[in-house]
Amino acid sequence: IIGVRDIHADHAASHIGKAQGIVTCLRAIPYHSTRQKVFLPMDICMLHGASQEDFIRGKQEQNVRNVIYDIASQAHIHLEHVR
Repeated sequence: IIGVRDIHADHAASHIGKAQGIVTCLRAIPYHSTRQKVFLPMDICMLHGASQEDFIRGKQEQNVRNVIYDIASQAHIHLEHVR
């Protein structure tokens, strides 16, 4: 946008974009749940024993929190790469 041509800036922007995308997905869980949709990685949900129904019903049990924590941790890893 501002004419910066640097491979390191591009790499940092890529990680920032990934982190932002993950956070946006997490923030949208309540919105999508009211529409009976879940856009989370099912392998991570299965790892913690959480189902799509758990998210649709708005459960806040430990397994649901663990899924959200694992996904949020991925966003944190991307931000650490930027730093």
